[in-house]
Amino acid sequence: MGWKGTIRSLQATSRRIERDAEKRRRELQKQQKAYARMAELEQAEYEVDVWNNYIDVLQSVHKGCGDPVDWLSIARADAPVQPVFFGSKEAQARQAVQNYRPGFLSRLLKIDRKKKQKLNEAVDVAKKDDQDNFDSLYQQWQQDSADHEQQTGIATGILDGEPRARINAIEFFVPFDELSELGSSIHFCIDEISGVLLVTLHVHGGHVIPTEIKSLLKSGKLSVKKMPVGKRNELLQDYICSCVLRVARELLNLLPDDMVIVTAVDELLNTATGYPEELPILSVAVTRQVLDRLNMDAIDPSDSMNNFVHNMNFKKTTGFRAVPELNPGQFVSRS
Repeated sequence: MGWKGTIRSLQATSRRIERDAEKRRRELQKQQKAYARMAELEQAEYEVDVWNNYIDVLQSVHKGCGDPVDWLSIARADAPVQPVFFGSKEAQARQAVQNYRPGFLSRLLKIDRKKKQKLNEAVDVAKKDDQDNFDSLYQQWQQDSADHEQQTGIATGILDGEPRARINAIEFFVPFDELSELGSSIHFCIDEISGVLLVTLHVHGGHVIPTEIKSLLKSGKLSVKKMPVGKRNELLQDYICSCVLRVARELLNLLPDDMVIVTAVDELLNTATGYPEELPILSVAVTRQVLDRLNMDAIDPSDSMNNFVHNMNFKKTTGFRAVPELNPGQFVSRS
């Protein structure tokens, strides 16, 4: 497989894994167009279905993940082949001119000149088509060549252990589209001393977690109630822990690292200043060795944090409190 095929395959794989909850969400989005035409009870059932699916999505982010990337294959992939100009359409059109032999009726009706003129015009059209086709192929080749040079450079950097190459790889594959759709954002950096990849996950929990519970009454009508504080806090914890696991899984499949530190931040009240600000609420050192042992389809994302070194201060009644970020230096001696 050439370079382009390898890259496309890897990109497709990274986006191919779609959880049942995510598939259902997309199906419901399609149904939304018909919402106005639904009867009242149908609308109620639809709204509850959408709400339940959204909760399922929040608690199962960790279940989706791309396959491991083979950087050696990318580094060794053949460069795109430069296109060659053939002019095949023009050649066929010229052959048609040469083969043209006006018949008796054509000469009698004096239409042979018009016929030959059309054939000559067809040569010009074919010549332009050949050139346009070649220009398109050449432009694509130039782009593919530039991409090949960039990505083989990243692959070589990854294999050589260059820190910047890891960031470039993340930016190229962009494996966190689903988190962005839910409202979370991610930033990366490499710790200069330890070389550990540090990830900051901005969860924006106040915007992501719903404040209401939707259900169907026995009559089939819609019931909307305020979500209890404790339930909302637990849902936020599950969502954040699920996102942390997803980020770690994607990165450890993408990169040859043995560990990544993921710190989730959200807006909390700073009791020292009296103002809300983004503060760390969960900091986890996720190792490949432990992560590979977990059954992602069966774990509780919040409980799973106990498998890793982490800082988290959470209570069902009060939610998260700020915690210190893990220091990557404390793991250097253990590696």
